[in-house]
Amino acid sequence: MSVRLSLLAILDQGPCYGYQLKSEFDRRTGATWPLNVGQIYNTLDRLERDELVEKTEKTSGLKTGNDTDGQVFYQITEAGRREVSGWLGSPVLRSAATRDELAIKLAIAVTLPGIDIGRVIQVQRTATLRNLQDLTKTKNATDDPETSEELAWLLVIDSLIFAAEAEVRWLDHSETRLARAAAAGLAVPLPLSTDVPKRGRPVKSESRA
Repeated sequence: MSVRLSLLAILDQGPCYGYQLKSEFDRRTGATWPLNVGQIYNTLDRLERDELVEKTEKTSGLKTGNDTDGQVFYQITEAGRREVSGWLGSPVLRSAATRDELAIKLAIAVTLPGIDIGRVIQVQRTATLRNLQDLTKTKNATDDPETSEELAWLLVIDSLIFAAEAEVRWLDHSETRLARAAAAGLAVPLPLSTDVPKRGRPVKSESRA
């Protein structure tokens, strides 16, 4: 999920300061991906460095007062608008090299001695099913959106539900695959390789008196 481009797209609606951007991001995504203000300002610094945003005194119609006095506002540049347009007009490519913690966890666990991989899968399935149940209850409580905010939030919830359902199917598939591998004698631990790595961190020599 590109926080950078999401914030840039929000800025395309008008100038904002850091905490205002955080509030807008949370409002538009149902606070599904919590961001801290430090992350917001670090992203703004990078966007400014790349000349996609710039500081401004404009406040996008906000009522000025104690809440906004002294705040640094940012506005999108033309280059930033082109970046947002390109992002919204192109597909999200899910690389085969994407690091999924659960997939890596199972891949490592199956190569280690003394690990009950079936238990690892069972624990994960229980947690995923519980999460799926909670998400479904949350969705059913507001399944008839009346505002654009509720509609945006439901789109996110739907995505999380589909992802959880897919994870359960993948866990079931993995369990079956591992059972077949065990029956064929393939699910055995991997010892450390005896091959000498070509590169590594050099040993620091002790300083001589």
